[in-house]
Amino acid sequence: MADPSYPDDLKYHSEHDWARIDGDSATFGITWYAQDALGEVVFFDPPQVGSQVSKDQAYTEVESVKAVSDVIAPLSGEVTEVNDALGDKPETINEDPYGEGWLVKVKLSDLTEVDSLMDSTEYQATLD
Repeated sequence: MADPSYPDDLKYHSEHDWARIDGDSATFGITWYAQDALGEVVFFDPPQVGSQVSKDQAYTEVESVKAVSDVIAPLSGEVTEVNDALGDKPETINEDPYGEGWLVKVKLSDLTEVDSLMDSTEYQATLD
């Protein structure tokens, strides 16, 4: 299991999701806090490439030994890639939530939505 961390280069959503912005695209995942609350992740049900995701709406599920949880999109856009490696090793979400444990890559449809996300300091303040 990874140590608690909240990288400064990411943007955070109040539902414990992160986005790594790269121009008009972003990589999404769940935060250390989210994977810790879930416990051991045993299944990731990826969305289809080409599907649309909407900010603040569930776009997939992760299943842990404790529960099945919706994953909320931090931003809107079209899924361009899914992390297929999680099909065989969903526990990677626990081990490396900001690296190999990413969930999807999305071509963003509204770059102004980024302004509504929190930076690392703001997000961590919501966890107290």
